[in-house]
Amino acid sequence: MLDFAQFEVLSFDCYGTLVDWEAGILSAIRPILANHGKDAADHQLLTIYSELEAEAEQGIYRPYREVLESVVRGFGKHFGFSTTSVEEQSLPDSLAGWSPFPDTVGALKRLKTRYQLAVISNVDDDLFAATARRLEVPLDFVVTAQQAGAYKPSLRTFNLAKERIGVEPRCWLHAAQSVYHDVIPARSLGISTVWVKRPQARPGSGAAKAASGQPDLEVPDLKTLARMAEKKS
Repeated sequence: MLDFAQFEVLSFDCYGTLVDWEAGILSAIRPILANHGKDAADHQLLTIYSELEAEAEQGIYRPYREVLESVVRGFGKHFGFSTTSVEEQSLPDSLAGWSPFPDTVGALKRLKTRYQLAVISNVDDDLFAATARRLEVPLDFVVTAQQAGAYKPSLRTFNLAKERIGVEPRCWLHAAQSVYHDVIPARSLGISTVWVKRPQARPGSGAAKAASGQPDLEVPDLKTLARMAEKKS
């Protein structure tokens, strides 16, 4: 079991962990498909998304807005239609409207009384700025893919966070929905991890690439994590 008293900093992935990115993704992708007379089940769309996003994040770094535009073009290719520039921009443009999960703000406020809080996210700075206002809690550290010039699971992102946060790995707990993007790389650096395994249309992975890893703790939501931290710290 984790000893919450040893931690000074709690970091979080954002989209999928703090923010309901599945709902956001589906709300942006479905109208595009409908424009071209296409449809598929939620879990199928999330599987396609996970593959397209992971592919777009490989190789030379490019902004997340461009990654998401590429994802939309990938959906068009998969379903056999050509996307318009307006459709391609609609997915990144929608991100500012994605909502935190119902328990996120309350859990962050509770955790903020005990720990420094950080976000480590595969996103552009300007896109996260809109999300940060929705979280309602001042963050001590924010590390984005844009700042690192790389996307998780790259260790470059976590090493930049380590440099910024400035504590020993034993004093740092990272919580995330994605085993692929977060649990595996964080654990490789000796950072304790929590897998936030929220209910998902695509069980186990959601909109993230599927992967197998062993987190130090598994919780169904952030409310549970906050309650456990209060009991044991």
